[in-house]
Amino acid sequence: MKWNLGATTRPWNRWTFEEACGHIADAGYTDVAVFANADGHLLRSNAGADEIAKTVEIAAKRNLKPSMLLSGPQLNADLEDAAKDYRRQVDVCAEAGVRYLMDCGCGDDLREKYIAVMRAVAPHAEAKGVELQLKPHGGIGLNGGMLAQVHEEIGHPAFSICYDPGNIIYYTAGGERPEPDVQKVAPRVGSFIVKDCVVQNGRPDVWIKPGEGEVDFEAVLSALADAGFQGPLYVECLGGDDLDEINANARATFETLQQLKAKLAP
Repeated sequence: MKWNLGATTRPWNRWTFEEACGHIADAGYTDVAVFANADGHLLRSNAGADEIAKTVEIAAKRNLKPSMLLSGPQLNADLEDAAKDYRRQVDVCAEAGVRYLMDCGCGDDLREKYIAVMRAVAPHAEAKGVELQLKPHGGIGLNGGMLAQVHEEIGHPAFSICYDPGNIIYYTAGGERPEPDVQKVAPRVGSFIVKDCVVQNGRPDVWIKPGEGEVDFEAVLSALADAGFQGPLYVECLGGDDLDEINANARATFETLQQLKAKLAP
Protein backbone atom coordinates (compact mmCIF):
# COMPACT_ATOMS: atom_id res chain seq x y z
CA MET A 1 0.00 0.00 0.00
CA LYS A 2 1.42 3.38 -0.99
CA TRP A 3 -0.50 6.08 0.84
CA ASN A 4 -3.98 5.25 -0.45
CA LEU A 5 -6.27 8.24 0.02
CA GLY A 6 -9.59 7.60 1.70
CA ALA A 7 -12.33 9.43 3.55
CA THR A 8 -14.47 8.53 6.50
CA THR A 9 -18.21 8.89 6.13
CA ARG A 10 -18.31 11.34 9.06
CA PRO A 11 -18.53 14.55 6.98
CA TRP A 12 -21.64 13.09 5.35
CA ASN A 13 -23.17 11.59 8.51
CA ARG A 14 -26.49 13.37 7.84
CA TRP A 15 -26.85 11.31 4.66
CA THR A 16 -27.02 7.57 4.03
CA PHE A 17 -23.96 5.40 3.57
CA GLU A 18 -24.76 5.07 -0.12
CA GLU A 19 -25.00 8.84 -0.56
CA ALA A 20 -21.77 9.32 1.39
CA CYS A 21 -19.97 6.82 -0.85
CA GLY A 22 -21.11 8.72 -3.91
CA HIS A 23 -19.69 12.00 -2.64
CA ILE A 24 -16.46 10.37 -1.48
CA ALA A 25 -15.91 8.74 -4.87
CA ASP A 26 -16.77 11.91 -6.76
CA ALA A 27 -14.08 13.75 -4.79
CA GLY A 28 -11.46 11.25 -5.98
CA TYR A 29 -10.88 9.01 -2.98
CA THR A 30 -10.40 5.26 -3.37
CA ASP A 31 -11.07 4.06 0.18
CA VAL A 32 -13.90 4.59 2.63
CA ALA A 33 -13.82 4.31 6.41
CA VAL A 34 -17.23 3.22 7.65
CA PHE A 35 -18.57 5.42 10.45
CA ALA A 36 -22.23 5.88 11.43
CA ASN A 37 -24.56 7.43 8.85
CA ALA A 38 -28.21 8.41 8.61
CA ASP A 39 -29.07 4.76 8.03
CA GLY A 40 -27.08 3.58 11.02
CA HIS A 41 -23.81 1.79 11.57
CA LEU A 42 -23.87 -0.90 8.93
CA LEU A 43 -21.01 -3.12 10.08
CA ARG A 44 -21.81 -3.69 13.74
CA SER A 45 -20.53 -6.80 15.48
CA ASN A 46 -23.99 -8.37 15.11
CA ALA A 47 -24.35 -7.49 11.42
CA GLY A 48 -25.77 -10.30 9.33
CA ALA A 49 -24.42 -11.63 6.08
CA ASP A 50 -26.97 -9.65 4.05
CA GLU A 51 -26.05 -6.37 5.76
CA ILE A 52 -22.35 -6.98 5.21
CA ALA A 53 -22.86 -7.89 1.55
CA LYS A 54 -25.04 -4.82 1.00
CA THR A 55 -22.40 -2.51 2.49
CA VAL A 56 -19.68 -3.99 0.29
CA GLU A 57 -21.94 -3.79 -2.77
CA ILE A 58 -22.74 -0.12 -2.15
CA ALA A 59 -19.07 0.78 -1.89
CA ALA A 60 -18.14 -1.33 -4.92
CA LYS A 61 -20.70 0.47 -7.08
CA ARG A 62 -18.62 3.60 -6.60
CA ASN A 63 -15.31 1.75 -6.92
CA LEU A 64 -14.56 2.29 -3.26
CA LYS A 65 -12.88 -0.14 -0.91
CA PRO A 66 -14.32 -0.23 2.63
CA SER A 67 -10.93 -0.60 4.29
CA MET A 68 -11.51 0.88 7.76
CA LEU A 69 -14.25 0.55 10.35
CA LEU A 70 -14.77 2.68 13.45
CA SER A 71 -15.89 0.53 16.35
CA GLY A 72 -14.74 -0.37 19.85
CA PRO A 73 -14.83 -3.15 22.44
CA GLN A 74 -17.73 -3.36 24.89
CA LEU A 75 -15.70 -2.56 28.00
CA ASN A 76 -18.82 -2.42 30.18
CA ALA A 77 -19.11 -6.21 29.77
CA ASP A 78 -16.93 -8.77 31.51
CA LEU A 79 -13.65 -9.65 29.86
CA GLU A 80 -14.81 -12.90 28.26
CA ASP A 81 -17.95 -11.36 26.76
CA ALA A 82 -16.12 -8.24 25.58
CA ALA A 83 -13.47 -10.34 23.84
CA LYS A 84 -16.10 -12.60 22.27
CA ASP A 85 -18.03 -9.63 20.90
CA TYR A 86 -14.91 -7.99 19.51
CA ARG A 87 -13.80 -11.22 17.84
CA ARG A 88 -17.16 -11.17 16.08
CA GLN A 89 -16.47 -7.57 15.09
CA VAL A 90 -13.20 -8.79 13.59
CA ASP A 91 -15.11 -11.46 11.69
CA VAL A 92 -17.45 -8.82 10.26
CA CYS A 93 -14.42 -6.82 9.11
CA ALA A 94 -12.90 -9.87 7.48
CA GLU A 95 -16.16 -10.70 5.69
CA ALA A 96 -16.41 -7.14 4.39
CA GLY A 97 -12.75 -6.91 3.36
CA VAL A 98 -12.02 -4.27 6.00
CA ARG A 99 -8.37 -4.26 7.03
CA TYR A 100 -8.36 -1.68 9.83
CA LEU A 101 -10.61 -1.97 12.89
CA MET A 102 -10.07 1.36 14.61
CA ASP A 103 -11.24 2.43 18.06
CA CYS A 104 -10.97 5.55 20.22
CA GLY A 105 -9.63 3.91 23.36
CA CYS A 106 -11.09 4.57 26.79
CA GLY A 107 -10.61 6.42 30.02
CA ASP A 108 -7.83 5.58 32.44
CA ASP A 109 -10.27 3.64 34.63
CA LEU A 110 -10.78 1.04 31.91
CA ARG A 111 -7.20 0.87 30.71
CA GLU A 112 -6.42 -2.59 32.12
CA LYS A 113 -9.57 -4.12 30.62
CA TYR A 114 -8.90 -2.47 27.24
CA ILE A 115 -5.41 -3.90 27.11
CA ALA A 116 -6.66 -7.32 28.21
CA VAL A 117 -9.35 -7.38 25.52
CA MET A 118 -6.92 -6.35 22.80
CA ARG A 119 -4.41 -8.98 23.88
CA ALA A 120 -7.18 -11.59 23.81
CA VAL A 121 -8.48 -10.57 20.37
CA ALA A 122 -5.23 -9.75 18.56
CA PRO A 123 -4.31 -13.36 17.62
CA HIS A 124 -7.76 -13.83 16.08
CA ALA A 125 -7.43 -10.53 14.22
CA GLU A 126 -4.04 -11.57 12.84
CA ALA A 127 -5.50 -14.86 11.61
CA LYS A 128 -8.31 -12.97 9.86
CA GLY A 129 -6.03 -10.37 8.27
CA VAL A 130 -7.47 -7.52 10.34
CA GLU A 131 -5.37 -4.87 12.10
CA LEU A 132 -6.64 -3.53 15.43
CA GLN A 133 -5.93 0.17 15.85
CA LEU A 134 -6.10 2.81 18.57
CA LYS A 135 -6.25 6.50 17.74
CA PRO A 136 -5.68 9.51 20.01
CA HIS A 137 -8.96 10.51 21.62
CA GLY A 138 -8.07 11.60 25.11
CA GLY A 139 -7.95 9.08 27.96
CA ILE A 140 -5.33 6.39 27.44
CA GLY A 141 -4.44 7.85 24.04
CA LEU A 142 -4.01 11.52 24.88
CA ASN A 143 -0.68 11.85 23.08
CA GLY A 144 1.97 9.94 21.19
CA GLY A 145 3.87 8.85 24.28
CA MET A 146 0.77 7.34 25.82
CA LEU A 147 -0.21 5.67 22.56
CA ALA A 148 3.27 4.16 22.31
CA GLN A 149 3.00 2.83 25.86
CA VAL A 150 -0.34 1.13 25.18
CA HIS A 151 1.06 -0.31 21.95
CA GLU A 152 4.05 -1.66 23.86
CA GLU A 153 1.89 -3.24 26.55
CA ILE A 154 -0.35 -5.00 24.03
CA GLY A 155 2.72 -6.11 22.13
CA HIS A 156 1.14 -7.85 19.17
CA PRO A 157 1.76 -7.32 15.42
CA ALA A 158 -2.00 -7.14 14.75
CA PHE A 159 -2.26 -3.98 16.89
CA SER A 160 -1.07 -0.57 15.69
CA ILE A 161 -1.76 3.14 16.01
CA CYS A 162 -4.04 5.29 13.85
CA TYR A 163 -2.49 8.74 14.22
CA ASP A 164 -4.82 11.74 14.32
CA PRO A 165 -2.90 15.04 14.57
CA GLY A 166 -6.01 17.16 15.04
CA ASN A 167 -6.97 15.20 18.14
CA ILE A 168 -3.56 15.78 19.72
CA ILE A 169 -4.38 19.49 19.69
CA TYR A 170 -8.08 19.07 20.46
CA TYR A 171 -7.83 16.90 23.56
CA THR A 172 -5.01 18.97 25.05
CA ALA A 173 -6.68 22.29 24.09
CA GLY A 174 -3.52 23.23 22.23
CA GLY A 175 -1.19 22.16 25.04
CA GLU A 176 0.59 19.66 22.80
CA ARG A 177 1.61 19.83 19.16
CA PRO A 178 1.46 16.87 16.73
CA GLU A 179 4.69 17.79 14.92
CA PRO A 180 6.99 16.78 17.82
CA ASP A 181 4.44 14.38 19.31
CA VAL A 182 4.33 12.09 16.27
CA GLN A 183 8.02 11.33 16.69
CA LYS A 184 7.19 9.38 19.86
CA VAL A 185 4.95 6.93 18.03
CA ALA A 186 5.83 7.11 14.32
CA PRO A 187 7.20 3.55 13.88
CA ARG A 188 3.99 2.17 15.38
CA VAL A 189 1.56 4.03 13.08
CA GLY A 190 -0.43 1.93 10.61
CA SER A 191 -2.91 4.52 9.32
CA PHE A 192 -3.49 8.27 9.46
CA ILE A 193 -6.51 10.47 10.07
CA VAL A 194 -6.55 13.77 8.20
CA LYS A 195 -7.99 16.18 10.72
CA ASP A 196 -7.04 19.76 11.54
CA CYS A 197 -7.77 21.79 14.66
CA VAL A 198 -7.91 25.43 15.66
CA VAL A 199 -7.94 26.76 19.22
CA GLN A 200 -9.69 30.06 19.83
CA ASN A 201 -10.08 31.53 23.30
CA GLY A 202 -9.06 28.19 24.73
CA ARG A 203 -11.74 26.31 22.82
CA PRO A 204 -10.54 23.71 20.27
CA ASP A 205 -12.51 22.99 17.08
CA VAL A 206 -11.87 20.22 14.54
CA TRP A 207 -14.87 20.87 12.33
CA ILE A 208 -12.75 22.76 9.80
CA LYS A 209 -11.18 22.13 6.42
CA PRO A 210 -7.72 20.54 6.68
CA GLY A 211 -5.10 23.22 6.13
CA GLU A 212 -7.11 25.96 7.83
CA GLY A 213 -6.02 25.07 11.37
CA GLU A 214 -2.83 24.60 13.31
CA VAL A 215 -1.63 21.20 12.06
CA ASP A 216 1.47 21.20 9.85
CA PHE A 217 0.50 18.16 7.77
CA GLU A 218 3.70 18.17 5.75
CA ALA A 219 5.83 18.02 8.89
CA VAL A 220 3.74 15.26 10.50
CA LEU A 221 3.55 13.14 7.36
CA SER A 222 7.23 13.68 6.65
CA ALA A 223 8.06 12.23 10.06
CA LEU A 224 5.85 9.24 9.33
CA ALA A 225 7.41 8.76 5.89
CA ASP A 226 10.85 8.72 7.49
CA ALA A 227 9.61 5.95 9.79
CA GLY A 228 8.44 3.87 6.81
CA PHE A 229 4.74 4.69 6.92
CA GLN A 230 2.86 3.13 3.99
CA GLY A 231 -0.59 4.63 4.48
CA PRO A 232 -3.52 4.77 4.15
CA LEU A 233 -4.83 8.26 4.96
CA TYR A 234 -8.49 8.97 5.77
CA VAL A 235 -10.11 12.40 5.88
CA GLU A 236 -12.36 12.68 8.93
CA CYS A 237 -13.41 16.32 9.19
CA LEU A 238 -13.95 18.82 6.38
CA GLY A 239 -15.96 21.64 7.89
CA GLY A 240 -18.81 23.04 5.83
CA ASP A 241 -22.40 23.72 6.72
CA ASP A 242 -24.10 22.35 3.62
CA LEU A 243 -23.52 19.57 1.14
CA ASP A 244 -22.02 21.75 -1.59
CA GLU A 245 -19.44 23.19 0.78
CA ILE A 246 -18.58 19.80 2.25
CA ASN A 247 -18.07 18.34 -1.21
CA ALA A 248 -15.97 21.31 -2.35
CA ASN A 249 -13.78 20.91 0.72
CA ALA A 250 -13.49 17.18 0.06
CA ARG A 251 -12.22 17.80 -3.47
CA ALA A 252 -9.81 20.52 -2.37
CA THR A 253 -8.45 18.32 0.42
CA PHE A 254 -7.97 15.44 -2.00
CA GLU A 255 -5.87 17.65 -4.27
CA THR A 256 -3.76 18.80 -1.33
CA LEU A 257 -3.20 15.23 -0.20
CA GLN A 258 -2.25 14.19 -3.72
CA GLN A 259 0.43 16.87 -3.71
CA LEU A 260 1.76 15.79 -0.32
CA LYS A 261 1.71 12.17 -1.40
CA ALA A 262 3.75 12.97 -4.52
CA LYS A 263 6.24 14.91 -2.40
CA LEU A 264 6.59 12.62 0.61
CA ALA A 265 5.44 9.08 -0.09
CA PRO A 266 8.35 6.59 -0.24
